[in-house]
Amino acid sequence: QVHLVESGGGLVQAGGSLRLSCAASGRTLSMYTVGWFRQAPGKERVFVATITRSGGDTYYADSVKGRFTISRDNAQNTLYLQMNSLKPEDTAIYFCALRLGSTYGDTEAAYSYWGRGTQVTVSS
Repeated sequence: QVHLVESGGGLVQAGGSLRLSCAASGRTLSMYTVGWFRQAPGKERVFVATITRSGGDTYYADSVKGRFTISRDNAQNTLYLQMNSLKPEDTAIYFCALRLGSTYGDTEAAYSYWGRGTQVTVSS
């Protein structure tokens, strides 16, 4: 059984930064592709970023490229999302997810395990 717990969300002004964490238990994160998704009010959950098992390749949604950085601390079995230059449109619930495959995935269906999410609110 995999358990993912996000933390680090909060309220921040536009232009500010936050770092989200996702602590995992039950699986070793370094053995899997893991990613972040977000869901804004009234909208579907969408892909934000992912890091693959093999080589730690990273991929980002165009909307966050250059501002967000996904990383993984294997010793802590924790996934991170560093978010800089935040915009009001980044306001959403952010979810971490684990994909049982090792390759890149940018759809909800590609991921088997999900955390409950952490709220990020960016004020203008």
